[in-house]
Amino acid sequence: MLQHIAIGQYVPGQSFLHRTDPRSKLLFVILFAALVFWANNAATYAVLVGIALAGILLSRLSLTYIVKSLRPVWLLILFTVVLHLLITKGGEVYFSWGWLSVEEMGVRQAVFISLRLTLLVLISSLLTLTTSPIDLTEGLERLLGPAGRIGVPVHEIALMMSIALRFIPTLMEETDKIIKAQTARGANLTEGSLVRRARSLMPIVIPLFISAFRRAEELALAMEARGYRGGAGRTRLRRLKWNWRDGCMAAAACALTFVIGWWRT
Repeated sequence: MLQHIAIGQYVPGQSFLHRTDPRSKLLFVILFAALVFWANNAATYAVLVGIALAGILLSRLSLTYIVKSLRPVWLLILFTVVLHLLITKGGEVYFSWGWLSVEEMGVRQAVFISLRLTLLVLISSLLTLTTSPIDLTEGLERLLGPAGRIGVPVHEIALMMSIALRFIPTLMEETDKIIKAQTARGANLTEGSLVRRARSLMPIVIPLFISAFRRAEELALAMEARGYRGGAGRTRLRRLKWNWRDGCMAAAACALTFVIGWWRT
């Protein structure tokens, strides 16, 4: 499961999304996330699902790889569905057995909330899969540029977020290695009671923290050795420029907002 986490990874390519300015992609993802919570019926969610599928086509990434990237959140989605089915009440009763009942509002909320989680993870994965960490950092810094005039450390914030995203697949890979090493030494991580399983995670968590701190220290030393002093006086090898692809993204964002607002009940 750990090797299928797509958030934070970048897949080089020459697709429409790969060649789109990172600023337009960031703005579109932010708007899309807001619209996911604004949508409230089947028609609006169908439009959002269609946009997400169109994004997969424009990225030219394998659909199998994208679906596998959702595996880490399947458990969370399943838990959310069961929780709403059992707790949310209202409307027609579909199933009843003693205190346990499944009603219309519970099914509705379970479907909509699971769709929200899936769409948010999917659109975030598409952003990182089609945008290199350097472009993502620069795009975020350019978007937050006006805040720098009032003393906000824009460059440092953008760099911190970029490093955090970049370290997600690295830490997942390290976790996988530690689990395999502990299993090879006879550790049993999948059997026993819940308390026993929680205790068995200690041989994984402690080495993972030590490895994370060591990597952070090595990165800090490498940046200092190369003379990194923040964003002051830094030049850029590649300058971001808006083109017709970004115009298409802006038009799609406006159209999507209008359609969601029109069909929203």
